[in-house]
Amino acid sequence: MEERFSPGGSDPPQTPPAPGGLAQPPRPPGGPEGPTGEPAAPAAKRSRTGRNLPVAIGVGALLGGLVFLTLLTIKATFLIYIGLALAIGLHELTGALAKRDVTIPAIPVAAGLVAVLTCQYWLGAQAALAALALTAIAVIAWRLPGGPAGYVKDVTGGVFALVYLVLLPSFVVAMLTPHDGPRRVLTFVILTVCSDIGGYFAGITLGQAGRHLMAPVISPKKTWEGFAGSVIACLVGGWLCLTLLLHGHWWQGLLTGAAAVLAAILGDLAESVIKRDLDIKDMGTLLPGHGGLLDRLDSLIVVAPVVWLLLYAFIPVH
Repeated sequence: MEERFSPGGSDPPQTPPAPGGLAQPPRPPGGPEGPTGEPAAPAAKRSRTGRNLPVAIGVGALLGGLVFLTLLTIKATFLIYIGLALAIGLHELTGALAKRDVTIPAIPVAAGLVAVLTCQYWLGAQAALAALALTAIAVIAWRLPGGPAGYVKDVTGGVFALVYLVLLPSFVVAMLTPHDGPRRVLTFVILTVCSDIGGYFAGITLGQAGRHLMAPVISPKKTWEGFAGSVIACLVGGWLCLTLLLHGHWWQGLLTGAAAVLAAILGDLAESVIKRDLDIKDMGTLLPGHGGLLDRLDSLIVVAPVVWLLLYAFIPVH
């Protein structure tokens, strides 16, 4: 007697036995083509860091292209570019610290950002320092109407944002100001990128034989193999940039590259520990494959004053 499957019943239809009497396992709905019969889309290629690698490369190329475009055309446009990037970074930092009930006085910090960068470019370092001091006073005064509850942590957060996103990046503008400013800034950017790329590729190649963690509590994916790659890339990058772009000596390039890689690693680790303290993975979601814009600025922010100082000493501004 033939059994029929009732749609309302609880027993699924049985797969007919294969020749030889062995039952075949049930096929998944739609088979390998997927439920609709269409070929399944291949999964996006991801790096060992969990990022979508093609998208991350595309976004990085776009950001780098804008750096070259603004520097090699009208260098004042680069000032606007970094100003917008830092303003977005301030927005991301404000949102991240809010998760710990720290309210940055963002308006005076943003106003100070514009004032310091503008003064540094057109009026010089003394005017920029005065603008920075006035901004710190504005941060202290701005929070007063909010009362004593949380006053110290909010003002401290504001002063931290002022140092991290205004004072340190102002050295990029100091590099930009001289007649050879675009080449100085290119040197600074290239060295920071060398640290990032050298560390990434060394980490995924040399690390296959065994990974030696550099700071597992702060950044579990940062390894000594990656650090070695960053050092080599920055030494080569410093040698080439100082000799070809700025007409300096080879040993000046090696020293600049060595200092830049240490500063870049420090900037990366500092942002990692900030994110761990705030219990977040990224500072934002603006850049696909990267996270927030501040996640791309961490090393640049710390490298800027270091490279400015060495270039100022090695290649005097006339």
